[in-house]
Amino acid sequence: MRVFVTGGAGFIGSNYVRRVLSGAYPGYEDAEVTVFDKFTYAGDSRNLPSDHPRLRVVRGDICDGPALVDALRGHDRVLHFAAESHVDRSLSGAAEFMRTNVLGTQTVLDACLDAGVGTVVHVSTDEVYGSIDEGSWSESEPLLPNSPYAASKAGSDLVARSYWRSHGLDVRITRCSNNYGPYQHVEKLIPLFITRLLSGGQVPLYGDGGNTREWLHVDDHCRALQLVLTKGSAGEIYNIGGGVERTNLEITALLLELCGAGWESVRRVADRKAHDRRYSVDDSKIRDELGYAPRCRFEDELAALVEWYRAHPERW
Repeated sequence: MRVFVTGGAGFIGSNYVRRVLSGAYPGYEDAEVTVFDKFTYAGDSRNLPSDHPRLRVVRGDICDGPALVDALRGHDRVLHFAAESHVDRSLSGAAEFMRTNVLGTQTVLDACLDAGVGTVVHVSTDEVYGSIDEGSWSESEPLLPNSPYAASKAGSDLVARSYWRSHGLDVRITRCSNNYGPYQHVEKLIPLFITRLLSGGQVPLYGDGGNTREWLHVDDHCRALQLVLTKGSAGEIYNIGGGVERTNLEITALLLELCGAGWESVRRVADRKAHDRRYSVDDSKIRDELGYAPRCRFEDELAALVEWYRAHPERW
């Protein structure tokens, strides 16, 4: 089995790669893995094993079709993680998000057709649904993205679905809730707050802090992706949730306690443009059909994550 991972040096992709190479997934203990990554600011070679006999790393841009086809030949499965993913960055510069997330996905799928790849898992986000005041989104909800980032991911989802319908390519789409865990870039909320608090700085809290997210540990996310890869069906969409909803204010309070800081370390800032109030996914489909259930306890893993960043100051 040969597995091709786009964006495999990023946060979620590298966690998936490390787990495959560690033999964590039955049937993939001997899988050979190729990471294809542009190594922008979000991709870090330190996220990957430095010397593993079953790992090959290729530096490349997913918008470069010929390079993709050349690297893809001979692979059986593709997990497509590569994406621009920071909402704030998309508000000030949307073009790169459209290029990478929409055009890049189309280029990846064309390359998969050319290279004869069997199955593609396209990794997306719950942000494509927009904001929901109460209840949870099912996979059949309309896409109503509110940021350029979310719009670019919604576009990539539609491109992926079209390649299943038009070309018969076995594409499976996942939409996850907010991830947390080791190796995440410090621009994201939880690692940003942890590292600033550990260094004695202040953290910026948007608006009234009432924005609510569902939190998913990266290990649970990667297990879910492997279930979709091995047990999912072509053309299907699977929501992946962590089952834990917290407001940003609640997250801030937890991190202040874990880092030994007080509320004087919190700086209130104006809310960002089109800041979605609440996300929540109904992931009963992947639970009922594929047997997924999150295993990580949020409070325990958050405490462990603070200690991980404390032990790895070179990462921030």
